[in-house]
Amino acid sequence: MALTSPRLRPPGMRQVVVVIPSAFTLGNMFFGLWAIVSAFRGNFTAAAWYIMIAGVLDMLDGRVARLSGTGTKFGAELDSLVDCVSFGVAPALILFFLEFQAVGKFGWVICYMYVVAVAVRLARYNVQHGTGKPGWFTGMPSPSAGMTLATYYPFSQTEYYRQSLAIFDFQREGLTILIVLLSLLMVSTVKYPRLPSAGFRSAKGLAGLALTLSILYGALFHARIFLFPLGLSYLAFGLLRHAFLIAMDRREGGLVLAGGEPVDAEDHTPPAASGDR
Repeated sequence: MALTSPRLRPPGMRQVVVVIPSAFTLGNMFFGLWAIVSAFRGNFTAAAWYIMIAGVLDMLDGRVARLSGTGTKFGAELDSLVDCVSFGVAPALILFFLEFQAVGKFGWVICYMYVVAVAVRLARYNVQHGTGKPGWFTGMPSPSAGMTLATYYPFSQTEYYRQSLAIFDFQREGLTILIVLLSLLMVSTVKYPRLPSAGFRSAKGLAGLALTLSILYGALFHARIFLFPLGLSYLAFGLLRHAFLIAMDRREGGLVLAGGEPVDAEDHTPPAASGDR
């Protein structure tokens, strides 16, 4: 009797859908590596835009996975590995080729420190995912940090830069401070907001839609003068909010007991924050 081979079945729709988020993730890595190659060749403007495209793909892979219900542990781990390349190694090498290549060991040590911070931040995010405050990141997200560094060069070629940051000699010294600050913020407990969901059914959704469209407009039509200041503004927002909350906690730390004795801030145990560790 002749043996019949099993028929090959075409992949089902769900199998195709499961692959789509990983395709976005691998596209993210493609543009991250392309950014490194472009920076090595001295094309820093193109390198910046490739990092921005990688950021868009990084946002889309998560959104697609959530909307389709196809998120997997494999996809999450792959995303973290790719993010370390696109928003850690690539921005660090862009700035190394741009500013730090001529300063010897100090230059690559600064860049190495930034990559370490990205790796630690992503590892911590994987371990603590789902335990933080809803709608907030603990520490500055690595894509935001990487895109802020990458878009420095296009902004530095504009007249707006010469009228603003150039006054403070922002180049090598300023970039060193920025890299160190971003590295510390990524591994810190400073809270940074997620981009709010866009929609038409609530005031919050409309506000999220307006914010998304404003960012999209600035990125598409005024990218050179918009993206780097946007990254600095996001950085400053988290720092200022954190400083304000610390100041408020210290102010409320002088609570008075019924007997009239003040309670020190460190002795006062606040109520547990829901879902925040």
